[in-house]
Amino acid sequence: MKNAPSPIARTLRHVFRLAALSAVLAAPLAYADDYSDVNQLVRSGKFAEALTKADQYLATKPRDPQMRFLKGVVQTEAGKPTDAIATFLKLTEDYPELPEPYNNLAVLYASQSQYDKARAALEMAIRTNPSYATAHENLGDVYAKLASQAYSKALQLDSNNTGVQPKLALIRDLFSPGAKGVRPTAPAPVPAPTPTPVASAKVPAPSPAPAVAVAPARPASAAAAPVATPAPAAASSGAEKDVEAAVLAWAAAWSAKDMNRYLAAYGKEFDPPGDQSRKAWEEERRNRIVGKARIAVKLNNLAINVSGNKATAKFRQDYAADALNVSSRKTLDLIKAGDHWVIVKESTGA
Repeated sequence: MKNAPSPIARTLRHVFRLAALSAVLAAPLAYADDYSDVNQLVRSGKFAEALTKADQYLATKPRDPQMRFLKGVVQTEAGKPTDAIATFLKLTEDYPELPEPYNNLAVLYASQSQYDKARAALEMAIRTNPSYATAHENLGDVYAKLASQAYSKALQLDSNNTGVQPKLALIRDLFSPGAKGVRPTAPAPVPAPTPTPVASAKVPAPSPAPAVAVAPARPASAAAAPVATPAPAAASSGAEKDVEAAVLAWAAAWSAKDMNRYLAAYGKEFDPPGDQSRKAWEEERRNRIVGKARIAVKLNNLAINVSGNKATAKFRQDYAADALNVSSRKTLDLIKAGDHWVIVKESTGA
């Protein structure tokens, strides 16, 4: 029997944008059918069956971030916000690199009018990925909701204030069901699996010293040997080769969890994301990197442009850590400090 989405789920679709994780994490070939089955059950409105299927899978692979995320989506659609909040909250603790669980956690908080909690969760999502457009949009909506509460309180205290009512009406119109640009994204189906399996949820045995290579785009593999390719045409000059070397050294230090070399790759002019201080940012990066059993960072399609003492490096970054595999576009802005090139800005999705 097909179940209708809960009133909470319908409300979320008309206000805030839920995120789908399946476009971010690569699905192992052996498990793709399980993800697809749960997605299909969700699309069919069979939430109880979808939840049972997810729980059966997680009984043998309890740390799998993809299925845990899908379970949170199912719980949201089934009208179990408390359970969904617990699922997404645990995901943010176990996989703080992922912005999507923070986003969906914020959406659930907002549905309960806990806008301060929603704001904090969205700020974490944006700190994790400053280019995450969905979180920025939702944060704007949260601020609008907070403004609505403030305007309502102002009108309650001073009913003769003629300047408040138009502002309040404008915000209410913004959140009307027919308003443009406030629709959620539906959970997307799991993408077609790649023939190269990603790491399992188990912590792998220690591997040889990591290596970083500039290679043609292909799925990341923890056991894959680096592929040597000719230097790109854009890296023909001495300065461009120096920038390339600096970028590869940064990725190698990250893979090796060598925090001294990793942090030294960032110049004193580096502006940490959000409102973090440099000290707080370094501490956060240290906690995230050192705590991983294994990290592999691979750069593909590296393109470098140098103009005087400034340079940009654009590439596709394949990041693997324990059971997590993420691929994204990244841009590094660098400047020359003495004889070295250092990073002053880091952008994801650019």
